[in-house]
Amino acid sequence: MTAESHGHTNYVKIWGILLFLLVVSVVGPMLEIPVLTLITAFGIAIVKALMVAAYFMHLNIEKRYVWYMLISGLVALLVLFVGLSSDIMTDTGKNWEDCIATSSCVEQRL
Repeated sequence: MTAESHGHTNYVKIWGILLFLLVVSVVGPMLEIPVLTLITAFGIAIVKALMVAAYFMHLNIEKRYVWYMLISGLVALLVLFVGLSSDIMTDTGKNWEDCIATSSCVEQRL
């Protein structure tokens, strides 16, 4: 019985693809094109995460509802990030101040 008869893929081939994507994601920023770097970095990260989830975590042979649970969790994370990002990504607020960003921590501690 080979690994192919049980629905498992060739792990060495998947590892080679992941290694190639790693090399591309390391060499990509050396081109010093910020937009291209961001697109390829996030694109490659998503592809690598999906490959690891599908093949090494065996989600490709699980029932479809497992993928639905995974995607719904990621959508919930995205909604949470979008909802909170306007508050988190500012250095001042109505009831707080990010003293590290504004260098006012030094005066407060002295």
